Amino acid sequence: AALLLRLYVGDPPLIEVAFDKIPTAVLEGQADVGLLIHEGQITHARMGLVKVLDLGEVWARETGLPLPLGVNVMRRDLGEDVHRRLSQGLRDSIAWAQRNVDEALEYAMRYGRGIDKETCRRFVLMYVNDLTLTLGSEGRAAVERLFGEAQRKGLISEVPPIDPI
Repeated sequence: AALLLRLYVGDPPLIEVAFDKIPTAVLEGQADVGLLIHEGQITHARMGLVKVLDLGEVWARETGLPLPLGVNVMRRDLGEDVHRRLSQGLRDSIAWAQRNVDEALEYAMRYGRGIDKETCRRFVLMYVNDLTLTLGSEGRAAVERLFGEAQRKGLISEVPPIDPI
C-alpha cells in the first residue's frame, strides 16, 4: 500500500503505524491523513473519517488492471515440491471458502476487529475472487505494471522475479 501511495503522491513523510491503529492515529491528531487498508476502507465514515483519495480507484482508472494487494511468498530453497504443496493447500482452502461463504465468514469474523457480519461479507467479497486462486495473465500484468512503475519512478531498484506457482 505504501508503494502505491508513493507512486501517486510522491514521497510524503510517513510514520509507521499498525494498520488497525491508523484511524485512531488520525482521529487523535498523531497524523494528518492515513492510508487505510483492510476493512477500514469501508468503515472509515462510521469512525468520522473522510476519504481523500482512493488509490484503488485511481489505479483501476489509469491501468484498467486489478490492484495487486498482497502476495504469499516462500523461500526458493524450500524447493518446488514444497512450493507446489503449500500453494495447492492455499488454493484448496480458498476454493472451499468460496463454496461455503457463510461458514468461512463465521470463521473470518473472529479476526474482523469488531465488524458486523455484513461488513465482513462485503469486505471479503471485495477481494476474494478468481485472482485469489490463480494470478492469471491479468493479475501478472498488474503485478508487472506496479513494479515497473515503481522502478521507473526510482522507488525500487529492480523488478523482482515474478514466479507464480
